[in-house]
Amino acid sequence: MSFSILRSAVLVGLGLIAHMPAHAELDPLAAQIQPLAKSSLVLDIATTGKQLVAVGQRGHVLIKQQDWQQVATPVIAQLTKTFFINDTHGWAVGHDATIIHTQDGGMTWQLQMQSPDIEKPFLDVMFFDPQHGIAVGAYGLFYRTSDGGQNWQEEFHEELLFEEDVAYLAELKLEDEALYLSEKSALLPHFNRVVKLSDGRILMVGELGTVTISDNQGKHFDKVEFDYDGSMFTAIEYQNNIYVMGLRGHVFKTDHTFSQWQEIELPVESSINGAFETTDGRLLLVGNAGSIIEIKDNTAALLARRQGENIVAVAADVQGQLWFAGSKGLFQLQD
Repeated sequence: MSFSILRSAVLVGLGLIAHMPAHAELDPLAAQIQPLAKSSLVLDIATTGKQLVAVGQRGHVLIKQQDWQQVATPVIAQLTKTFFINDTHGWAVGHDATIIHTQDGGMTWQLQMQSPDIEKPFLDVMFFDPQHGIAVGAYGLFYRTSDGGQNWQEEFHEELLFEEDVAYLAELKLEDEALYLSEKSALLPHFNRVVKLSDGRILMVGELGTVTISDNQGKHFDKVEFDYDGSMFTAIEYQNNIYVMGLRGHVFKTDHTFSQWQEIELPVESSINGAFETTDGRLLLVGNAGSIIEIKDNTAALLARRQGENIVAVAADVQGQLWFAGSKGLFQLQD
């Protein structure tokens, strides 16, 4: 029995993923405005081009203009990732298969999808233009929209299953339809991050050494040969190379052919959660145990370490000042 089949046992009893269009009757609780939201769990920061938007626990969304301020959202689900296609249109995703949308740069938000019965989080979201986008997450969670998020349709990427699981599902479908549907919703790995490369292809990384490439906006993925079976949490294109990174400080570098990989040694073994190219051309990695690392000429240097804190994201405001996000909220490094 494969590892993925064993893992699926914990999901017995979960309902099937159900599409819930924007016009469905949803009655979410609004996120409460909290005076200490800036200092609570924040899981991502994105720029609209004019300001920063951060998302985190209990549906919190914070906007940075002169200072950080929390804005109201229609959900209390933990938000894991946010993405802006331009200055005004953005999306945030999170637990309970939640997707919310803004048309005014993050000041107000509308619910597009939510289904607590799914019991899986979305972990990333990407739009190719204001109408076409994808949201991905745990156990192969994958949805697509072609109308700006008014409606989302589920996709199942069988091409990313292990070969033994393809055969297992085919046999199960003939024998037990209900069990087939339950197993189908649990056999794919977690999809942790999607990145658009400069050549237009989509890179997606995830659990169990998942590194995949798509040349048709994620409608089909090809597995990349990758000799590591740990989780990859993030990826970035930097100076014509691609870096994928994740569990216990494993960082790998390749070119656009994905034919050869070089491992970059880090000064710490902390898992790497986020990567960012600064306005002055530096590559920064952030991770657990408060690690902030700079990569230069294949050499990694530890810039800072904040004990008792996990860092998950970093972004620059319009002045080029860096902001970091993590388990203790938003902060800047002190000189």
